[in-house]
Amino acid sequence: MPSPSATERAVSPVVGVALVLVVTVCLAAVVGAGVLATTTQLPEERSATPVALSLSVSGDRLTLAHRGGRALDVSELGVTVAVDGTELRHQPPVPFFSARGFRAGPTGPFNVASDGSWSVGETASVELASTNSPQLTSGATVTVRIVADGRPVARLSATV
Repeated sequence: MPSPSATERAVSPVVGVALVLVVTVCLAAVVGAGVLATTTQLPEERSATPVALSLSVSGDRLTLAHRGGRALDVSELGVTVAVDGTELRHQPPVPFFSARGFRAGPTGPFNVASDGSWSVGETASVELASTNSPQLTSGATVTVRIVADGRPVARLSATV
């Protein structure tokens, strides 16, 4: 049997490397497609439109302003207030007029007499009553979390 020439021996490793590269690229494509298929957005993330809100604190009054984005249906909102990381004993049930732990008559869309929609340019405020705790003290950090229909909308912080 004649021995293979130098050119025939050189072709075998090149073909082998080319086949390994093709197999690697194919496997990478399959794995990549699988990963992309499993990282789709949740329905609530797809439908969520960004909303820009701001928070200011003056004395016992928390004022939230709607700065941009879609209008919010106040009847779907949940508001949670914390002072220095401790949630208030009584949370504001929006919309309301008189609620435990808060002075009567919140303003803007948080008032039950409003049209029920919180739009760009509108402000909403609530005032803590002395029966709620913890109280707002100078230097305290107030955090307000807002959810709409159970989905997070905003997390705002301000210093008293």
